[in-house]
Amino acid sequence: METRDINSGCVITAEGESLNSIFLIKSGVVKASFDGGEIMLRKGDVMGLLNIETGISSFTYSAMEDTNLIAIPFKSLYSIKEILKTKPETARTFMASAINQVVALLNLYYQTKYSASDIYTMCFEYYDKYIELCAKNGIPARSLPGLDSFTELILDKDLPDWIPGYYSSFRSFPLELNQSMSSFPNFVLGLIVQTERNITEVIGIINKISAYCTENLSILLDESGIDMFDLYSTLYFRLSPQSDDAKAAKEKLDTLITYFKTCKDLDSNLVYERAADYMAKCNGYEEVPAEEEGNEVDAASLALSGTNLGNSLDVILEYSSVEPELANTFRTLIMQYKKVSDKNSTEDKVRKLKTALTDAFYKVYASTVKEAVKDSSPSEIVKMFINFGYVDDELAGKENAAYLYNLSKNHKGNPEKGIYTALEWFSAIYNKKKDPSRNEFDTDYLSSLHEMKVANKITAEQEFRMAADPDGRLDFELKSMFPVVNKITFGRLSSFCPVFSAHDVLKSLPSCIVTADTLLESLKKIKEVDYGVFYRETIYVNEKAGITNEFINVEIMPDIILMPNIGSRGVMWQEIEGKKRTTPARFVLSALHTEELQTTMTRLTGEFRWEMCKRIQGSRWNDVTDRSLTSEYFDYVQFYKKNNELSPDAKEKIKQSLIKSKNSFKEMFVRDYITWVIYEGTGSPRLNKLARAILCTYCPFPYELRQKTAANPLYKELLERYETKTAQKLHRFDNLLQKLKSLGIDPPDELIVQKNFLIGK
Repeated sequence: METRDINSGCVITAEGESLNSIFLIKSGVVKASFDGGEIMLRKGDVMGLLNIETGISSFTYSAMEDTNLIAIPFKSLYSIKEILKTKPETARTFMASAINQVVALLNLYYQTKYSASDIYTMCFEYYDKYIELCAKNGIPARSLPGLDSFTELILDKDLPDWIPGYYSSFRSFPLELNQSMSSFPNFVLGLIVQTERNITEVIGIINKISAYCTENLSILLDESGIDMFDLYSTLYFRLSPQSDDAKAAKEKLDTLITYFKTCKDLDSNLVYERAADYMAKCNGYEEVPAEEEGNEVDAASLALSGTNLGNSLDVILEYSSVEPELANTFRTLIMQYKKVSDKNSTEDKVRKLKTALTDAFYKVYASTVKEAVKDSSPSEIVKMFINFGYVDDELAGKENAAYLYNLSKNHKGNPEKGIYTALEWFSAIYNKKKDPSRNEFDTDYLSSLHEMKVANKITAEQEFRMAADPDGRLDFELKSMFPVVNKITFGRLSSFCPVFSAHDVLKSLPSCIVTADTLLESLKKIKEVDYGVFYRETIYVNEKAGITNEFINVEIMPDIILMPNIGSRGVMWQEIEGKKRTTPARFVLSALHTEELQTTMTRLTGEFRWEMCKRIQGSRWNDVTDRSLTSEYFDYVQFYKKNNELSPDAKEKIKQSLIKSKNSFKEMFVRDYITWVIYEGTGSPRLNKLARAILCTYCPFPYELRQKTAANPLYKELLERYETKTAQKLHRFDNLLQKLKSLGIDPPDELIVQKNFLIGK
């Protein structure tokens, strides 16, 4: 077989060319590109392998560095089969490379799809915020070309659900099994051919999504200069520089610039020119002095006051008191991780390093937490580790490390109102102020102990003692809920590593930090539309007032736990604690959250609405004869095709919504709930009349908003029906209050709260 040396930058094979050979990469890196994106091939990969059936290259292959190749002559599938028969080692290489390449393409597919969703969300959320800021400041809002006709990505044919799991499963097989499979040439050849057919489909879908992204990015940034960036920059320079609205506009502009710089589909020269022009205009524009902005200070301007962050890892390991062997292992893995140039790589070597590092991280983390919950004043570096996953200033980026250090001096949640940093949450578990969370199998701490007792692993006495053991409670939380949720909230599961790293910082840290104030404000906005969302029905007894069995509603706000990562997702982990319904739900999201916080919190609240109703209804949650939010919504979606109240256009939209929700009725409800709160609740109807009727019944507007929207024909009949039912409930309740008054008994506060709840105040 011929060996070829390829210089960096050279094109080896162009897309569409006929293949005379396939090439085994002995050293170097090769970029395999196509219209919608690119993947990287490295040592052990085989160029052209995924085109042996058609004989036509699907990619343009270019050397990214000096590369050494072994040319394998290719004439037909038969010639490949002969190689597989006679060379088992080559068969193993071919099979491994085929799997690596298709998994890399699947990761690219998900990244591209995420980008499409991100563009759509950004366009409408940013424009809505722009309209709001203009209205508040009496500035005429401008329209944005293309936004009216911009729709969410809808694929005629999406990727079958089984494909990602099928190819990923090969990586989980034991080495012996992979070696055994590779000894069957017909199997290996069939796998490669099937892979080729699947990647042809994947590439076609990626190309469509990429074209959608390229086309619609012009709404955010366009050569004409008429785009979202221009709307915000023009607005910003018309506002008072020290106003909160100017800060909000500038935050949006800074986020847009950061996004543009990471977006491969934008012309880098255009990005540079527009950003440079904006920054030039900012020079001389009056800014708020840094010392007045608290945690919003630019990280680059922070002084470390003599603190040495260069020895952060040593400080953490010394504090954790882990065994020297684990400390050395963790230190070595961190050093190796720092040297990885592409930390998002799915290459086997990088994946194994991340797996080992993750395992060591959680062991060191658990030991550090166990020390910190007993320490009234852990150092800033320890708090940075526990609350943000920070380990090393070079790995984090020195500016990011400086920002986190200064932030940690005063960063805290608000446990009294249910908002916890990671350290505050673990302390609450340890000090028995909160019970440990359920694990991923929906088992709580006490249930797990009982299962151990039933299995004769512990005695009844041990079960009783362990139930109150603070170390056992904390250990359950650190091993059950925490690792799973930390990964989920990060968002990008395939590239997850719990160590804070600069490559994960896609937006400026000040714009990502989640505070107690921003969370409380977010919940307030949701309750301004769905005022009763966190109320639970319970039985009220007051023997002195002669009340033996009165149903009232009490508000139980959720606990919100901030995970130590910079991520993009939130999780509604559990709707109650244990089995008692009047206990807080648990919402979890990243301490540094890169998505729009309001949308994330609204999504979690929608999930809570659904799961809480299922909890209350039990096995009859989807039985429409027992009317509830879930049963009526289930019935509406299940039989929408036969519903004569829906127009053909409305039915088609429901069909597309179901496709986007992957046929999950819960996910479809959550999407409608977000629309209900963010759009319908602000006077912008977008739901069909059946979905609106269900949400109006079970997630009603508060009194003032009902009065405001009553004149709208879309709501008039629904609200009249709601007011009639409410009046009946109030009539009975007023009779009860009047009866107490006639007996000389002042109405208890609980009953006054219930009356206000019924009214919607």
